[in-house]
Amino acid sequence: MTKIVTAVYASKDTLKNVHDDLISTGIPLEKIRTDQEKLQVQVMSPESDANEIIEILNRHNPTHLRS
Repeated sequence: MTKIVTAVYASKDTLKNVHDDLISTGIPLEKIRTDQEKLQVQVMSPESDANEIIEILNRHNPTHLRS
């Protein structure tokens, strides 16, 4: 089953760093969506990988995280 994890950040710089971190970890680009206006990133992953995604997102101190 696919799970979408969503995180909101305080700045565009942090959003870019999160995106780069996800890519460097091996998350496929087509599984990552960013919204510059909402300062939000969404990652689609199998439910089994959700904890790893959440760990990566938490490294960047999100203002809100929903899984």
